[in-house]
Amino acid sequence: MFRKDTRLNLRRFFDALEAATKNIVGVAVACAIAGIIVGVVTLTGLGMIFTNAMISMADGIGNPVIRMAIILFLCMLASIILGLGVPTTAKYLIMAVITAPVIVSLGVPVLAAHMFVFFCATDADITPPVGLAGYAASAISGGTPMRTCILATKLAIADFVIPFSFATNPQMLFIDATFWGVVTVSVTALIGIVGVAAGLTGYFARSMNWLERVIIITAGIAMINHNMISNLIGGFIIFGMFFLQVVLNKKAVKVKA
Repeated sequence: MFRKDTRLNLRRFFDALEAATKNIVGVAVACAIAGIIVGVVTLTGLGMIFTNAMISMADGIGNPVIRMAIILFLCMLASIILGLGVPTTAKYLIMAVITAPVIVSLGVPVLAAHMFVFFCATDADITPPVGLAGYAASAISGGTPMRTCILATKLAIADFVIPFSFATNPQMLFIDATFWGVVTVSVTALIGIVGVAAGLTGYFARSMNWLERVIIITAGIAMINHNMISNLIGGFIIFGMFFLQVVLNKKAVKVKA
């Protein structure tokens, strides 16, 4: 407002109104479609049916670790779907009623279960095909909504990993926590997230082939489990692959020289 070339005069004011009206169309359509989806799920009782189906499907799995992993993954998908186009507070209320009780039934503390579904539900804002934050961002940047959502999901991959740390080790939320317990779970989770992010992007110290990406993603997921043995194995693989790639980079530089 203090500079003449950027000051908002009457003409620029109406231009801003016109641009806002055009940009809001895509977001409004996405909200309308998402509202239909949420209305169908809530009014027909589909959410409760889906929850019961998850519990019934997991009951046949004998291994408790695999059983928890499958239920958490399904709850994450349900939270993302049911969180489409819903305000943050409403997202939490819906998830607290539908998906959180399923996680609590696994023996996960109530706070950790609610934080899990809350994190996953908020990820719906950037997850394609109906990521409202991506639609709003694309209207500002001029990009396509779908590509914006996909890039946002890649950049925010930690948001899809951290909730599993809440469920497998509630010390991250200071539940029955000790000082060294919090430090350990935070460090191992950070290393695991770096490994998963590197595998998904295909680059660590250098570009990786598909086999290296699968290995480092598996190692990162193993560290999120917060088991001492899996932490050691996952950490050894991640650091070992990093130093191996550094050595290969140095050899490549020497060959070019």
